[in-house]
Amino acid sequence: MQTREPLAAGRGLDIGTSRIVLAEPNGVGFSYRAQLNAFVALPASKITEGMLQKESIPYKTAGRELVVLGDRAEKLAHIFCGDTRRPMQNGLLNPSEHKSLEVIEETILRLCNGREGGRIFFSVPSAAPGGEGDLAFHETTLQELLTRLGFQARSINEGLAVVFAELEANNFTGIGVSFGGGMCNVCLAYLGMPVISFSTSKAGDFIDRSAAAVTGEKPTAIRLLKEGGFGLNGHTSNNIEQALTIYYDDMIQTVVARLENSLAESRKVPKLEKPVPIVVAGGSAMLSGFLPRLEKAIRQANLPLAISEIRLAADPLNTTAKGALMAALLDS
Repeated sequence: MQTREPLAAGRGLDIGTSRIVLAEPNGVGFSYRAQLNAFVALPASKITEGMLQKESIPYKTAGRELVVLGDRAEKLAHIFCGDTRRPMQNGLLNPSEHKSLEVIEETILRLCNGREGGRIFFSVPSAAPGGEGDLAFHETTLQELLTRLGFQARSINEGLAVVFAELEANNFTGIGVSFGGGMCNVCLAYLGMPVISFSTSKAGDFIDRSAAAVTGEKPTAIRLLKEGGFGLNGHTSNNIEQALTIYYDDMIQTVVARLENSLAESRKVPKLEKPVPIVVAGGSAMLSGFLPRLEKAIRQANLPLAISEIRLAADPLNTTAKGALMAALLDS
């Protein structure tokens, strides 16, 4: 691909429930910057503000509160035995959090390092059943936010972004699945055009909340345990790990059943001469033992398409942002 000046070529932005990731071309490949899409609000005081500045912890002043953003917010919440507040919920803007847009805007500005403007493609989920209006509000609001920041912004479906990131060698034909924090997004694409796309709400946050509810832990503590080396490696006597295993299996079965039903009910499924690949991305797909469980469930399903391979994306946490960037490059 011809090297272009990054801002002219475009950027990719994954605005996820769990993380916000910015992708840019850097002349030899792609580079990424990311922050947790979360915050904690602390009472404003000169002492607290001085400590945040001394520790280089990102924050912004909001009235009588100091809003701590990104990765450090989760650590602070865990130290004080609380939970982070989330600008997004189930893949969409959180209607109960009035600081949602303010936090997302500040996070994007920090990721851009003062270099706003230019072409940008940003990710949006597929609509949940009956949630088309909620998705329209979410997409339009983010579009307006990015436009106000000086970007030429266009949206791309999250599952389709996985296809653009990983299936160039297959002429962008196959199934992309993003196991994110708020939603699992699935897209069957043919030559880069979405044929079927859908989402399920059983995703990373569902697992955290459900496991926390039956074990008495905080969702943040569950999340940190998952990221600390937990794997889906069979039965365990630890009640938290057992709960995680149960809810991971529930998430996998829900996605596969919805894929089977969506393909069976659709009249748009193309008759393909070759089996198609399935590529999975997202933090929830990175656990040890996850991919064999998913592959077993898919191979047992009655799909009207032949599947060639089921593999993990090369860079699961950055795949959606990369796919959005690829779409921006191809569009230019």
